[in-house]
Amino acid sequence: MSDHGTPSPDLWKSVDDLWAWLEAGQPVRGREGLLLRMLKLSEEVGEVAEAVIGAVGQNPRKGVTHTWEDVEAELCDVVITALVALRTLTPDTRETFMAHLARVTDRSLGPRQAR
Repeated sequence: MSDHGTPSPDLWKSVDDLWAWLEAGQPVRGREGLLLRMLKLSEEVGEVAEAVIGAVGQNPRKGVTHTWEDVEAELCDVVITALVALRTLTPDTRETFMAHLARVTDRSLGPRQAR
C-alpha cells in the first residue's frame, strides 16, 4: 500500500504494461522504432535540465518557471523511460537491471558481505 492508502503498483509489471501499450501504438517499427525509443530517453533528460533551469530561475527572460517537485517528476520520467527502453531490448528487464545494480553497488561500495 502507498502512503495514501491505494495499492502500490508493481514496478516490473508496470514496466511490462507500459512497454506493451507503447508497442501496440508504435507507428514506427523495426530498427528505426528501437532507435526512437532509445532517443526518447535523451528527450526526458532534457526535460530534467529544463526543469532545473526553471527551478533556479537561470533564464533571466523567463525567471522561475518550475519547482523542485517538477524536477522530481521529470527524474521519475527518466527512470520510467529508461526501464521501458531496457524492456524493449530484453523481456528479462528485472533480472538484467538487478544484476547490473548489484555489479555497480559492489564496484562502488564493495562486496555485500563487507557492508
